[in-house]
Amino acid sequence: MNDSQGSTGARPVLDDPGLPWVTPLVQRLEPSVVEFRRDIHAHPELSYDEHRTTERILQTLTEAGLAPVKLEDTGAYVDIGEGPIVLGLRADIDALPLSELTGLDYASRNPGVAHACGHDVHTAVMLGTALALHRVITRTAGELGQPELDAVGGPDGVTGRIRIIFQPAEERLPGGSLSVIRQGTLEGIPRILAAHCEPRFDVGTIGTRIGAITSAADTIKISLSGRGGHTSRPHLTEDLVYALSTIAVQVPAVLNRRIDVRSAVSVVWGQINAGAAPNAIPGSGYLAGTMRCLDAEVWESAGDLLDDVVQQIAQPFGVKVHLEHIRGVPPVVNTEAETDLIEDAARYELGSRAIQLTPQSMGGEDFAWMTQLVPGAMLRLGTRTPGGPVYDLHMGDFAPDERAIGVGMRIFTAAALRALSGVQ
Repeated sequence: MNDSQGSTGARPVLDDPGLPWVTPLVQRLEPSVVEFRRDIHAHPELSYDEHRTTERILQTLTEAGLAPVKLEDTGAYVDIGEGPIVLGLRADIDALPLSELTGLDYASRNPGVAHACGHDVHTAVMLGTALALHRVITRTAGELGQPELDAVGGPDGVTGRIRIIFQPAEERLPGGSLSVIRQGTLEGIPRILAAHCEPRFDVGTIGTRIGAITSAADTIKISLSGRGGHTSRPHLTEDLVYALSTIAVQVPAVLNRRIDVRSAVSVVWGQINAGAAPNAIPGSGYLAGTMRCLDAEVWESAGDLLDDVVQQIAQPFGVKVHLEHIRGVPPVVNTEAETDLIEDAARYELGSRAIQLTPQSMGGEDFAWMTQLVPGAMLRLGTRTPGGPVYDLHMGDFAPDERAIGVGMRIFTAAALRALSGVQ
């Protein structure tokens, strides 16, 4: 149960062998993992074009003594340990088609491409978690000056495998996770966890919730065509600009009256384009945006209603309408047991005050396809420097506090050790 959903204090922590050594292990690995993050940050790649990123992941894991498997084209996964899989962890690896504005020494060197959603942080966290788990399970952590780990590490103390997936193309709807699933990478995984950067939360804190943590998200593209003409004679035209603007204003309003408001359907336009002169009514125009929905069942039916609403609003203007409704992703739904696994690991590593109840985001995440098949949970990883600015995701100035990488490594390493030892 989430502390913010009824608990008034820290819950008792189970006496888990091995967990006290997670922090020093992560601290030793963290500098090299941060350097890895800076390298892929400087060389961001778009969806299904993450070839260099994939090679860097494969190279780093192989040099550490692991045997990663390359997925079709881009992406990879790696298993740590032996025996049945007890837990899956997932990171997304692609960047966004926008220019970086941070001015950092390791800013993007690829014009028009940037890691402005924190996928480089997600990748570094899971890569570091793989390296930490490998050292525990193979008993090589003793080299860190922690010989006590020998008492809990290795085949005698840990049984089972952790599978870590480095997934391509989260930013391209309906999401690269469908390709990962199609390739059988999820087979045998009984539960799965993931993280997403949260620039509203301070570094050292996380956000969790049971139930839907993201929303369904679709893309809408509307093209109009009709008779153009002079603005002095709109009655002799199909006034396309007026029709386009009416659709832009009325579609969100009508949907909010036709769908239960508790489902929170949100239509927001990001593009509108028509005309080239102030005194000429154009013959074509274009409108595009997103439709988001908190409820999965309403999301399934909203598409048919959207088409009806658009056609009805456009009909009086006599314009021809072409609607392209691109299905995106359903909500990510966090299951209770998997949310508890994250919270217990975070509570042990960071303390109870580090766990916050996060609101359901209106953003979409293709991790949702995985949680439709496997019980799972996603946490929101705080990336704000305390007292510093609040950056927004998908903006060129997004600059997460890199200490979040070590925080994420500690949580997921501890969660994996709990799963391996059968604590949860």
